[in-house]
Amino acid sequence: MKILIVDSLSKKTVTELEKLGAKVEVNTDLKAETLPSAIGDAEVLVVRSTKVSAATIDAGSSLSLIIRAGAGVNTIDLAAANKRGIQVANCPGKNTDAVAELAIGLLIAADRRIANATSDLRGGKWKKSEYGKARGLKGRTLGIIGLGDIGNAVAKRAKGLDMNVVAWSRSLTADKAKALGLGYCASLNELAAQSDAVSVHLAAAAETNGLLDSDFFQKMKDGAIFINTSRGEIVKTPDLKEAIRSKGLRVGLDVFENEPAGGSADFADKELAELGSCTPHIGASTDQASEAIADEVVRIVAVYKDTGKAENMVNIKTKSSGLFKLVVRHYNRVGVLASVLDELRNENVNIEEMDNAIFMGGAAAVCSLTLDSKPSASLVDRINANPDIIKSSLN
Repeated sequence: MKILIVDSLSKKTVTELEKLGAKVEVNTDLKAETLPSAIGDAEVLVVRSTKVSAATIDAGSSLSLIIRAGAGVNTIDLAAANKRGIQVANCPGKNTDAVAELAIGLLIAADRRIANATSDLRGGKWKKSEYGKARGLKGRTLGIIGLGDIGNAVAKRAKGLDMNVVAWSRSLTADKAKALGLGYCASLNELAAQSDAVSVHLAAAAETNGLLDSDFFQKMKDGAIFINTSRGEIVKTPDLKEAIRSKGLRVGLDVFENEPAGGSADFADKELAELGSCTPHIGASTDQASEAIADEVVRIVAVYKDTGKAENMVNIKTKSSGLFKLVVRHYNRVGVLASVLDELRNENVNIEEMDNAIFMGGAAAVCSLTLDSKPSASLVDRINANPDIIKSSLN
């Protein structure tokens, strides 16, 4: 198995993958534009921030698995992977603590204006009278948008600062919020109006693109704090800038719209960076997170090597559209299932899912097939006529 890694990962990743018998190539100089010509005969591609385009997927003649060494997969062309039958897996939850820690760090930095105070002090300006003005976080209300692993981790840490925490999430109900010890907000606007600070923890998706706009920011309190460590595309940047100017919002941002993909590049939006406490998408970049992600990448490859299936696969159909189930109990002999598949093919019945389990002793097995259309009664009769079939039934 050949594995291509195109972003910096923990050194143990390569060592452990080689122990599995894999041939590992690391090339961190590759970009989205140059990756198609370098993918070669790699069976597994591991990326962190590098975009995987349809061109790369089409060029990978041997490619069968793409692993995102992180949680979000918005940098991977899933539609192209689906068409080619390429599995895409991620490493959810492994950077939870790292991102939550940075979110809290940015929250404190925004309240105390640490970045601006440091910049002025380095410039030889002692401005204690200015930077001594801070509201403090104890007793304030933090509104969390998105209550997945990271959102929950931020809530836990905010409670440690004696903050009140309210939350909004599509799946959150009043009862769930109460069980978690959180205040429940039925809408984003309700959360904006209640909160002294807001922290965003949503995945990038079509429905979240530009979700936080002028309407949301205008509902926020004057001088409130806005933290985003999720994805820049969730926020309409011009609307955020206007709210900073008109409402005095303090911001802490780790992500930006159209941010550079690489580890070193020019950053165009200097205006936004100067308006708040900003970092260059380093939320997941701690040694602890890197080691956890390395372990998960190796685990995914090991399971894939043994089973042909990827753990944490994000582009698998979660529910089959097949309406009919054919259950075939058969003797465990060569060609038995082939004869069943031939009968289905001759009647133009497609198999959407298939599972074959061998009974103890190895003499018999049971195969369950999910079908997209109902086979005829005569087809089932023909299957049952095979002496190697114990019994088949249509459910």
